Amino acid sequence: MGAVVVFCETDDKGLRSASLPALAAGSELAKRQGGELVAVLVGGNLKTAAAETAKFAAKVLAYEHASLAAPLAETWAPQLADAVKRAGATALLGTATSTGKDVLPRAGALLGAGMASDVTAVLGPNRFRRPAYAGNALEEVEVAGPVVVASVRQTAFAAPAPSASGGAVEVVAPAAADALGSEVVGLHANVSARPDLGEAKVVVSGGRGMKSGENFKVLEELTDLLGGALGASRAAADAGMVPNDLQVGQTGKVVAPQLYIAVAISGAIQHLAGMKGSKVIVAINKDPEAPIFQVADYGLVDTWEKAIPALIAAVKKLKAAG
Repeated sequence: MGAVVVFCETDDKGLRSASLPALAAGSELAKRQGGELVAVLVGGNLKTAAAETAKFAAKVLAYEHASLAAPLAETWAPQLADAVKRAGATALLGTATSTGKDVLPRAGALLGAGMASDVTAVLGPNRFRRPAYAGNALEEVEVAGPVVVASVRQTAFAAPAPSASGGAVEVVAPAAADALGSEVVGLHANVSARPDLGEAKVVVSGGRGMKSGENFKVLEELTDLLGGALGASRAAADAGMVPNDLQVGQTGKVVAPQLYIAVAISGAIQHLAGMKGSKVIVAINKDPEAPIFQVADYGLVDTWEKAIPALIAAVKKLKAAG
């Protein structure tokens, strides 16, 4: 079998940790296919990221050029297709981030390849497991054809350990790409000192029962005490209480932290699809019949106005004693 190519995302600091699960899945698939693991980077300044990525792959292909600095699927997808052909690969993987969901299907179309999205397990050379019906069912899919394309659910694969000896890095001239009239005119990002929602070990989420964005400040205090990330249900995001990028759920971000605290969240199936993989789930809701209690490891029937200040006080007391 051929090599397995993994699309790795980068930022100003280097390799994004969101790409590590894809490298783990790619390594597993490479063992099943009997080929080597090849990482591919696309961007404008990749020296640092390429050196980091080489610790996880036998070879790194860096498509570095100023014209590729902006994350544009129209120009990035041809680079991934070129990497697959250059490596003689039989598979292309990447993480199911917003960028991965944008670029991978287009690359698959250029390759004429079938695709499995949001996979949670590698079962064979071209066979995967993925969630269906908002996570209420698991399906096994087999991708036919000479090349397999798959996006990996970030929370389903543990980050691989770096190897002592790094792989070779090859800077590649960009493949021809037509932006098709598209361009990136600006990037507006919310800057936060808290960890990324998809990578945090602790997540505190609030729902519609928080009533207003002002009330989320008490959750922010608890979140910061625990060193976690702030999240929200779709209802809270749609109501304008918090920015949309904090939404956890089927149409938001999928998280699986060590600890997930759901405050004033009823537990609609769409929300559960984004957080029920969490190791420990704590639910605080005044309604004893709320569906969130069915998936919670610990539940407290109380109002957030009473429960959260008491929890904050307890955490502060423990931190002071420790």
